[in-house]
Amino acid sequence: MKIHSIFDMTMQMHLDEISKYVEQGRHAVIVVDKAAWHTTGKLNLPDNISLLPLPATSPELNPVEQVWSWIRQHSLANRVFKDYEEIVDEACKAWNIFANKSDLIASIGSRSWAIL
Repeated sequence: MKIHSIFDMTMQMHLDEISKYVEQGRHAVIVVDKAAWHTTGKLNLPDNISLLPLPATSPELNPVEQVWSWIRQHSLANRVFKDYEEIVDEACKAWNIFANKSDLIASIGSRSWAIL
C-alpha cells in the first residue's frame, strides 16, 4: 500500500519502531485518537500491533488531552500575548516545565485498567 502524506509516513515509522521492541510472542495494543493518520487504511500495521481507537468524544480517555489541559491550567491560562513569537516562547517554556515533571507525566499517562 502506498503512503501519501507526511503524517501517514511518520505514523508508519512510529509503528515500525514500536514493533521492534515488542517481545517475541507478545502483542502491543496502541490507544489512538481518531486523527486521520491513526485510522488511515494506508498503514501497514505490523503483525504484533493492534490499534485501539478511542471513541470520538472522549477526551478524558486520551492522555495527551490531559497534558494540554495541565499546561493550559498551570502555564498558559488567562494570559494575553503581545505577538506570535511570545506565544511560541511561552508555549515552549510551558512544555519544558511539564517535560521536567516525570512523576506527573507517569501519572497522566498511566491507566490502572491498562496494566496487566
